[in-house]
Amino acid sequence: MEPRGQSKGHFVFSAGYMSASSLICCALILSSFQWVAGAEDLPQCEEMDYYFEYTECDSTGSRWRVAIPHTQGVCRGLPDPVRGTDCTFSCNAGEFLEMSAQQCTQCAAGTYSLGSGIRFDEWDDIPAGFTSLATYLTNGPAGEEALACNSSSWVPQGTHLESNRDECTVSLIYAVHLKKPGSVSFEYQYVDNNIFFEFFIQNDQCQEMDQTSDQKWIKLTNSGEWGNHTVDLKSGTNILYWRTTGILLGAKIIKPVLLKNIEIEGVAYTSECFPCRPGTFSRTPGSSSCELCPRNSFSGKGASSCTHCDTETEFSSEGAVECKEKPACSEKDYFQIHTPCDSDGKTQIIYKWIEPKICMENVTGAVALPPSGNREPCPPCNPGFYNNDTANCSPCPAGTYSDGIKACERCPAGTEPALGYEYKWWNVLPANMKTSCFNVGNSKCDGMNGWEVAGDHIRSGAGGSDNDYLILNLRIPGFKLPTSVAGTTASEFGRITFVFETICSADCELYFMMDVNRKSPTVVESWEGSKEKQSYTHVMTKNASVSYTWAFQRTNQAQDIRQYVNDIVKIYSIMVTNAQDGVASSCHACALVSQHPGSSCVPCPAGHYIDKDTNQCRECPADTYLSGHQIYGKEACLPCGPGSRSNKEHSVCFSNCSFSYMAQNRTLVYDFTQLGPVGSIMNGPSFTSKGTKYFRFFNISLCGREGERAAICNDNVTDLSSKNLLRESSEFVNNVETFICQSTIIPTDGRGFRTAVSSQSISLADIFLGATVENELNGVSVNPDLFPKASKATPDVNFFYSSPRATSSCDKGRNAVITLRCDPEKTSRGELSVPSKCPAGTCDGCTFYFLWESASACPQCTEADYHKIEGACKGGVQDTHYVWNEPKLCTKGVSLPGKKTSHCEAIDVWLKFGAGTGAFSAVLLISLSCYFWKKNKKLEYKYSRLVMSANKECELPAADSCAIMEGEDNEEEVVYSNKPSLLGKLKSIAAKSNGESCESVQLKSKPERWVWG
Repeated sequence: MEPRGQSKGHFVFSAGYMSASSLICCALILSSFQWVAGAEDLPQCEEMDYYFEYTECDSTGSRWRVAIPHTQGVCRGLPDPVRGTDCTFSCNAGEFLEMSAQQCTQCAAGTYSLGSGIRFDEWDDIPAGFTSLATYLTNGPAGEEALACNSSSWVPQGTHLESNRDECTVSLIYAVHLKKPGSVSFEYQYVDNNIFFEFFIQNDQCQEMDQTSDQKWIKLTNSGEWGNHTVDLKSGTNILYWRTTGILLGAKIIKPVLLKNIEIEGVAYTSECFPCRPGTFSRTPGSSSCELCPRNSFSGKGASSCTHCDTETEFSSEGAVECKEKPACSEKDYFQIHTPCDSDGKTQIIYKWIEPKICMENVTGAVALPPSGNREPCPPCNPGFYNNDTANCSPCPAGTYSDGIKACERCPAGTEPALGYEYKWWNVLPANMKTSCFNVGNSKCDGMNGWEVAGDHIRSGAGGSDNDYLILNLRIPGFKLPTSVAGTTASEFGRITFVFETICSADCELYFMMDVNRKSPTVVESWEGSKEKQSYTHVMTKNASVSYTWAFQRTNQAQDIRQYVNDIVKIYSIMVTNAQDGVASSCHACALVSQHPGSSCVPCPAGHYIDKDTNQCRECPADTYLSGHQIYGKEACLPCGPGSRSNKEHSVCFSNCSFSYMAQNRTLVYDFTQLGPVGSIMNGPSFTSKGTKYFRFFNISLCGREGERAAICNDNVTDLSSKNLLRESSEFVNNVETFICQSTIIPTDGRGFRTAVSSQSISLADIFLGATVENELNGVSVNPDLFPKASKATPDVNFFYSSPRATSSCDKGRNAVITLRCDPEKTSRGELSVPSKCPAGTCDGCTFYFLWESASACPQCTEADYHKIEGACKGGVQDTHYVWNEPKLCTKGVSLPGKKTSHCEAIDVWLKFGAGTGAFSAVLLISLSCYFWKKNKKLEYKYSRLVMSANKECELPAADSCAIMEGEDNEEEVVYSNKPSLLGKLKSIAAKSNGESCESVQLKSKPERWVWG
């Protein structure tokens, strides 16, 4: 016999679990044993000595009821087996099958029954039949043992179960055998997409049954709200799995999944009713459920009524199991509020006890409620509202505006109201806002205000417990663009901006969520702990009805004693632009049909701005784009970045995958078309501290499609839980469409998933800033040391992107840089990589870097990239070849010319001219050499005559004749030289050796003059 219900002595049977033959055989053996042992000595069996159970159904659908003794051999005379009820027989809700008479009987007061179903709603411990199993399906890189997850388990919390908070995979398992088709339903809370929550069913062969994605992957819920999940069950054995896997990639703590009220329909019968759990009761017989005890009352198990507490000294919350003594009142037991404006336009601060009041004032150490403050003038109305001599503020009529102080006025000619909401004074809660309080485990704060107005801000209320969710909601029915921009291609329909501050001493958290078209709410951003006063803006890029929600939780740990009531969040202002039902705080210029008085506002065509002088529409200059939220003045047309151009609507700047750059009096032209389609890179694997293997997956669209972002990342865990989500716009589902996006991928072997899991998809690049060879653009810079130095002379081209949406870790948004590097050895698609120093692609979490090495990143070839080589002239024919310069650093562009053949002569004309010139020069040189040689000989002859005729006194000989002899040149002259010639020096040396002193005379061949040295 196998129990199928709770562990308190109640059993649910699907059809019996022992075969008919075995039970009958067992009965015969027992009878024989009694006979052998002397049955006459044993007392007659009474009803308390045995219980009834059905055999398994046979092929005809029949079964037998047999009696089974609690203890064998203690009595005699067991009832004989009798034919049982039909196998598919079951009782109605509030009834159980009384086995003695085999008839349905009403449950007594204090108990309940589902008839053909079972419910698990008591979680003081894990009920019998349930198993919590921690699995560790893969080891980390260091081979960690599975012991790291041995302590991980689903944890009972009284009213619900809580999943593990670590990165282990933990399954809650329950097996049930059905003789007819049924269903299983449960309530859950699932708010953290850092944990994967799946529900699946296996048969008795451990084969997973067919389930659609929306049945298997559980849908995220809003913070503080319970979701319901129902799946049909087939007849036979069904093994139910609730499995969670945490992925702790950052420093944030995983918020667990909460589970309660598991209900299974389709069991054949239940033999007894379930007692109401402590804190609940059922007052009438035949109940199918139990009610919670009201406040200041309690009950034990199986109660038909609740016992009241002594309200003077005791208290209890709803569904309590005992009364508690009231403590002395303290500062944590009251809070302050601002009263609404009275008829005199006055307000004051008053103090109120937190309800329900659970403290005593008349005991030692108790504090009294502070007196109310002085009456002060009410703050003015919010912009767009006016005070019509009453205590209330009213919205300005259509076509008028007000700053909240002055009366409403009509907009001047040539302008139109700037519709929206601007809440900065908080005397009363605006009409389109509401506040509430919610707690997962109790209803202490139901009906309380989660937030309280406080003059210049609105603040979180006291709540009933420290782990309450304090909810503030703002509903916007849609957005309406101003008339002038109604015809533009809008990338921004509206925006919400709020200024807030958190003051916390514990692990408080503020969530900002968005619910579009009444679909599932999604967390836009969250902040943990204390945060200084700051502003946050979210842009709506689609026109839809939207509900904005702020949820504040002081701590996620349930505690009976209030410790953090003074932890608060303050919101100072909330501004929404272009709200469909908004009011106007100002007017802005609009485009006019003409400048004639009374001319009406008209929409400007796409890509046009409003001229300030004429209020006429003018087209933006080339390569500029319109700013998202205003088109007044030419300055609204913002220049595109380098290497980019605007589309014809001037709504966005984009790259057409071409780029040019001037270097060394040469223009380099690039064509990145081959890199235009979406590229991907997956780096890893990485391992979390618990050994979960995961990869970081990036999709990159370098150029997009004329500004349309083509890279898409999906969450196949959270977006497939609704069949309609895939038909929604990407703004409203869990996928990201951008230039660069990142997903976390857990492979099928990472945690034993049957399919690879993609989660945590984020956008890294929503806007293309420009392309340049510089390392910085618009405040975004790339460190050249992140990647290996380029070995080629061609410069890298950097594509810069930004995602201006602020996050808690990146207050200025995220940025990305793709560096394109020429590498002719790579393919046209090339290879993507991330910095080795930062394997996650980022070093600070806010700026991401990628290197794309490709042959397509080389400039286009030109005539300067090749040279020609001329061959020798052979037989009057000469070949000319063209080859690329080495190394070749270009692609496409001009083609390499083919071989050219031309006629030639064996001896070239210039070669002939050179040879003739050389021969002439040689003859001339020889002639001149002969001439000067002959003349030198004559001069030597004259010197020799002069030396020979000289006397010992060194006197010159007398002239033989004053006339020039025939054949002699008239070119001699006598020159005394301070620098004797070589012949003179020899003569002087010879004279000195003979003891003679004389002076040499040099003859110089200059006519008709003597020069004496």
